Amino acid sequence: MIVLESTLTMPAKRARTFFGQPPTLGFLAFTEAWERFSYYGMTSLLVLYMSQALFMPAHIGNIAGFAAYRGTLESVFGKMSTLALASQTYGLYTGFVYFTPLLGGWIADRFIGRRNAVVAGALLMSGGHIAMAFDRSFLLALFLPISGCGLLKGNISTQVGQLYAENDAVGRTRGFSIFSMAINVGAVAGPLTCGLLAQLYGWHVGFGLAGLLMLFALATYLAGYRYLNESARSAAAPELATPLTAKQKRAIGALIVVMLITIPHSIAFYQNSNIGFVWINAHVDRIVAGFQLPTAWFGTAVDSFISIVCIPFLFALWRWQDRHGGEPGEIAKIGIGAALAAIANLVLAGAALLPGRVSPLFPIFYETILGVAFIWQWPTLLALVSRVAPQRLKSTLMGAAFLTLFVSNTIIGRIGALYEHMTPAEFWSMNAAIAATGAVLAFVLRKPLGRVLDAHGRN
Repeated sequence: MIVLESTLTMPAKRARTFFGQPPTLGFLAFTEAWERFSYYGMTSLLVLYMSQALFMPAHIGNIAGFAAYRGTLESVFGKMSTLALASQTYGLYTGFVYFTPLLGGWIADRFIGRRNAVVAGALLMSGGHIAMAFDRSFLLALFLPISGCGLLKGNISTQVGQLYAENDAVGRTRGFSIFSMAINVGAVAGPLTCGLLAQLYGWHVGFGLAGLLMLFALATYLAGYRYLNESARSAAAPELATPLTAKQKRAIGALIVVMLITIPHSIAFYQNSNIGFVWINAHVDRIVAGFQLPTAWFGTAVDSFISIVCIPFLFALWRWQDRHGGEPGEIAKIGIGAALAAIANLVLAGAALLPGRVSPLFPIFYETILGVAFIWQWPTLLALVSRVAPQRLKSTLMGAAFLTLFVSNTIIGRIGALYEHMTPAEFWSMNAAIAATGAVLAFVLRKPLGRVLDAHGRN
């Protein structure tokens, strides 16, 4: 009798989770971590590689098709210096990386499904990063990741949102924050590893490692392929025949406005991997204990590390605010992120006024604030799109969220070309003002936009 009673009262086996979230999130998070390791490892080298090596007379003639490419740019922007050409190329590359997810979402929603789109995207990105190891294939090395990222980025983010019930806004925000933490793990490790290898063994070794790690991302995704819910044409077909309601159309319009509000923040934020590296390379004392810190170790490596560290504290803060009825809404969180980005740029503006080379603590402080700003803004935007977008348009609208980064990075490249015509203090103050504009817009519009978005969630 005692044995039987003990058996009856034995606790049920606990379901496995990934940091308290659905276990499938683990496959998606690790895929994104490897992919971002590869991407940020490559981009941390890109501007310095172009401006200090590839675009120099000894190498520039080796690039297939480069004369036509440069002629096209200069027909639009006028004669360009080496730094201006490097900055504009960086801006166009990182911009189009975030433009193509809109097309990739449409292709997945209408034709091949999200799982197949992610696999195809990973293959294209792998080929592109490997091609970066050779001068001649430089333009191809930019084109392939742009195409691959279009198929991968928006669709894998949409798959994260599909792990949660439509009315689970809190769980979805937490899930996207963990997913963003995986992004930041890759963004820390990529520049640290690729940057060190490039400094010790040459640029192409760093780029080659980035390509290898993209294959790791593909292998991780394939390992979890069977656990992912597909949402190809057949899954969306019943809804495709149903026209959008007036409430859904208003919600989509409000989402687009919120996306536009995030652009000033992104412009100020992502300049850290463009002119930020140029300024650090020229104005920061990077010798520590006799070792010269690679410039690539700053930038995304620092701000992404801070984003990882601050997530538990932000979760605790938001839970405390929620219990006391004061957790900021989604648009207010986006505004807070923009305000922090403005403060970060003011740090560099102040450092630029100091004589001689400055302490590495200044760019570290700058990147630290940017890392906190990222967690307030980007996961919140993705969670909002996932919550509000109609099912049949989720991938397309998630791609539209990445489209804001296309606009931002394209502008970043043009703004970066102004660096040679301004003092560094003026340049970073200008970026602070841009970010502050986004913060003001978010706080002014948060209530009217919030009413439209909240009404969408009510029957």
